[in-house]
Amino acid sequence: MVETLKEKTAKGLFWGAMNSGTTQILNIVIGIFLGRLLSPTETGIVGVLTIFTLIAGNIQSSGFTQGLINLKHPTGNDYNSVFWFNIIAGISMYCILFFCAPAIAWYFHQPCLVEVSRFVFLGFVFSSLGIAQGAYMTKNMMNKEIAICGFIALICSGIVGITMASMGMSYWSLAWQQIIYICVLNIGRYYYTGWRPNLHIDFGPVKRMFNFSVKILFTNIINTISNNILTLIFGRLYTIHDVGNYTQAYNWDSKANSFVANAIGQIAQPVLAAVNENKDKERQVFRKMMRFTAFLSFPLMLGLTLVSREFILITIGSKWIGCIPLLQILCISGAFMPIYTLYQNLAISNGRSDIYLWCNFGQVILLIGLIIVCHSLGMTYLVTAYSIFIILWLLIWHLATKRLSSIRILDILKDIMPFFIASVGVMAATYFMTMTITNIYLLIILRVIIAATLYFAIMKLAHVVILDECINFVKKKLKR
Repeated sequence: MVETLKEKTAKGLFWGAMNSGTTQILNIVIGIFLGRLLSPTETGIVGVLTIFTLIAGNIQSSGFTQGLINLKHPTGNDYNSVFWFNIIAGISMYCILFFCAPAIAWYFHQPCLVEVSRFVFLGFVFSSLGIAQGAYMTKNMMNKEIAICGFIALICSGIVGITMASMGMSYWSLAWQQIIYICVLNIGRYYYTGWRPNLHIDFGPVKRMFNFSVKILFTNIINTISNNILTLIFGRLYTIHDVGNYTQAYNWDSKANSFVANAIGQIAQPVLAAVNENKDKERQVFRKMMRFTAFLSFPLMLGLTLVSREFILITIGSKWIGCIPLLQILCISGAFMPIYTLYQNLAISNGRSDIYLWCNFGQVILLIGLIIVCHSLGMTYLVTAYSIFIILWLLIWHLATKRLSSIRILDILKDIMPFFIASVGVMAATYFMTMTITNIYLLIILRVIIAATLYFAIMKLAHVVILDECINFVKKKLKR
């Protein structure tokens, strides 16, 4: 039986949500254990390396992952070409950063970063072995297999990280966790994909994809800088302890918003690429994805803002109390981050990597200006300014992609504002209903139950189609 695009999309969303859900639950459990075992200073040591590992990873894949996904019918030779290019890029990036390690340690005033960074950067070499396989799985919407690979990799790397941390191996536990995750993930990708690389090396496909992919490359680098620029600046201006608090807050915010972003991101580009020749169909698909994103993201992220204090104190302890206000601020902008994923995939699926590039480039330039103006006010004010800017910049993304879909800003507001208003109202009502409770365990349980019940009731009373479709899809799955 041949699946329709609608069925593939629903199935992809289901397994994307399952993947993101299990991933984030595991990340939460692992994060709790590591948060209790490690101090803000130890977390900050590896946290400041994040921007370097991500940028090097962008260069390593060079945008060819998206290039492969965007091809209508990629061949084995296309995958093989990208595979060998990634190997060369991964080894090259490791060699460059190996010699940059002393400069990185000097910048952050942490001599131990020389050895730690050289070890962590080995991840580039290992991950290069699985990038083509990852693109193959995404292109073919193997979301179930992607979920299984990520689940097993997280368990294995989490066990290693927690074991090493409990043995007193400090920040090395986080470093080893990253390497183990990459290795196990690659093993899973090779197990599930039927394609295998061969020694017939032809860089012709890479050359043909270059114009498209190089824009994705520069954009990914710029996007990485945009998302991690505060860590880079904080590492120089503030103590490593403060950086650890920010890293912890940023990690919890990312864990939550990436649940939605990853579920959408796994199917957005292949589905939008499949319908981009029919603009009416593309517009319908995009708006439906927008509603689904808002339906999940706003209550999740604003709910985390509501319970962040109790959550941090219960899970990782009072030594992390400094990260609570930062987490509350980041969660507000984090509610809008999955919407960025949709706009980015709309541009890429239409072959407009230039829009992807310039929107992110403008964002970084203005963020740098914002940091220059606000850095003297302190970390909390700077994070607040950053969050406000992130929300407002979505308007630029809409204007830049408007010609691709002819969707009006009024249509987008109609799609997302009901969910935003409902979420704000639910969280405000929940807060006032529970504000007199002093026991933090009882408080977090009641707030979660009350908020979830109120939101579900509002969606039901409003006859929200997205909710009914989700319920019906799950019922069908349970009957099988």
